[in-house]
Amino acid sequence: MTLLVASTLLLSSCYSTGLGTTSNTSSTGSVLTSVLGAVLGQVLLGGTTYDQSGILGSWYYNAPSTAFTTQQALTRAGGSATIANMSSSLASNYNNIGINRSNTYFTFQEGNKFSAKVNGIAFSGTYTYNPQNGEIALKTATETIKGNVTKTEKGMGLMFDSTQMTNILQKEGKVSNTAAVQAVSKLAKSADGARVGFELTK
Repeated sequence: MTLLVASTLLLSSCYSTGLGTTSNTSSTGSVLTSVLGAVLGQVLLGGTTYDQSGILGSWYYNAPSTAFTTQQALTRAGGSATIANMSSSLASNYNNIGINRSNTYFTFQEGNKFSAKVNGIAFSGTYTYNPQNGEIALKTATETIKGNVTKTEKGMGLMFDSTQMTNILQKEGKVSNTAAVQAVSKLAKSADGARVGFELTK
């Protein structure tokens, strides 16, 4: 049902809901491909994720990423249309913060070590990852940030709840644009089970 609603919405507006990736196109095939890609990454629990080796390497910011913990939570929130609206709002706030591919990335290494930059601020530590459900925990010198990994159309979605996303932006990324951070946090609180973060590509 969600896929049908998303397909109808997108075919009428030629807008892709693929986790923050926007494209204007007249190609029906291209639009349908975007819908299918979006469905891969919209649900965290029971969705499609990576095995342990699949997350290794450097992943760079590509677009905002939005998902819900379960299919039921996504349906209650309004389905793919809600994903599109949240991703659009995230894109605007990330732009206000200054987040881009060159200053925001995550590198996961063998031996459970990671290094990252958010908003150009570097931090590092160790991580634990559960490939069964996509849960990940990033342990720095000062805190442990828990999130979720999922496959997206183009790469990896790395997402967090409101509290954890605020920590990523303010504590690790040293973002001084308080209004933008609060807006991102509000989006993560806007619906039960919502998660927000980054779509990353290699």
